[in-house]
Amino acid sequence: MRKDMTIGNPMKIILLFSLPVLLGNLFQQFYNMVDTVIVGQYLGEDALAAVGSTGCLMFLVLGFANGIAQGFGVMVSHAFGAKDMKLLRHYVALSLLLTVVISMILTVPTVAFSRQLLLWLNTPENIITLANRYIRVIFAGIFATMAYNVASGILRGIGDSRTPLYFLILSSGLNIFLDIFLIVVVKLGTAGAAYATVISQAVSAVLCFIVMFRKHDILRTTREDYYCDFHEIRRMLSVGIPMALNYSITAIGTMILQSAVNVFGSSVVAAFTAASKVSNIATQTMPTLGTAMATYCGQNLGAGKHDRIFRGMKDAFYLCFFAAGAAALLCCLAGPTMVGWFIHNPSEQTLHAAMQYLHIASIFMLPLAWIFVYRNGLQGLDRGLVPMLSGVLELFSRYAVILIATKPFGYVGVCSADAAAWLTTGILLLVTYLVWKHRTQKELQQKTDVCVESSRRR
Repeated sequence: MRKDMTIGNPMKIILLFSLPVLLGNLFQQFYNMVDTVIVGQYLGEDALAAVGSTGCLMFLVLGFANGIAQGFGVMVSHAFGAKDMKLLRHYVALSLLLTVVISMILTVPTVAFSRQLLLWLNTPENIITLANRYIRVIFAGIFATMAYNVASGILRGIGDSRTPLYFLILSSGLNIFLDIFLIVVVKLGTAGAAYATVISQAVSAVLCFIVMFRKHDILRTTREDYYCDFHEIRRMLSVGIPMALNYSITAIGTMILQSAVNVFGSSVVAAFTAASKVSNIATQTMPTLGTAMATYCGQNLGAGKHDRIFRGMKDAFYLCFFAAGAAALLCCLAGPTMVGWFIHNPSEQTLHAAMQYLHIASIFMLPLAWIFVYRNGLQGLDRGLVPMLSGVLELFSRYAVILIATKPFGYVGVCSADAAAWLTTGILLLVTYLVWKHRTQKELQQKTDVCVESSRRR
């Protein structure tokens, strides 16, 4: 199940690694979609708007946790590429310890202040209680969510993208059953959807860890792997925290966007929620490529194979065009049908508002694909500063468009904020990678010239 990405055809390796990740991402969206569909169909539009209004808040907190988890996976991929199995097991041990500490730090304040956070987002009064019931349970389950992502990141770091998929499929089935049972039978309302998600994530995490330690002997830790190592902890956090902050900074921009949408009322919030879900489903090939490139670049950097990094990133650049085109077509052609998955008999006004967002977003899918590929690729190359700063640019781009365009253009101006953020950030990351590539090639050529000159002198 392990895949050494330092040998073989890069395009083939990236695609083979990506397929299970893509299926896993689709099932992850399936988690969220089932929650939303059942909430919308059985609890009504206000409940759907309530769950949707928490999306950016979830992204802020869970994105931070998952960004750190991905950072741990990058360090594992470096050790695996360098074939240093002792260091690899030490990274696994530190990942487990840091997961417990970080999840506790995140859980307590978010559960305590969940309602206040919703108030800061201008959540409509008629849905804030429903939203708070949902988000508090999600925050209480941060440990389960982070544990699954840490296990998945470690497995993907050694090239195993299948095991996380298998247990995600299993837990997706459990999620559907629990959604129906807790919402329709037990009648827990929006909290039932949250309980179903957290329980399913917990089951997936436990199974992932069990199989991880049984199947992969190189990941099987012993007591000697668990020791306080501030140097390696700093290294892991130096990779993980920029990735986490990048998620959080992006989430703050999304919160600003959600706050701007909330002032248009619950019907528009429901439309925006449904449209965002459709867009997330349509663009799942993009984070898939990003995950693959983080592992690919991490392993090859650990092995010192820069030529393979250049070739793999070139192949990923071409794959971006396919991913963007497929996403745009799906949003434009299947958008009205897919919106109906989340809102039972949507009104003409609601459907129109949803499609306005999807049509604008579809035009800018290519720079969105660049964001995922080059941000994750640079993070895998241990170049986390610019990817983190790109999140700041994304934040300011969204805020500037909302500030400038909302008053004259209304909801259309708000919908344009994502497009502006994707365009500016995508170009920045692409240029950053090209600059790194040019400098690295120059340094490698200089080293080659020095070696040649030394040989001649001998």
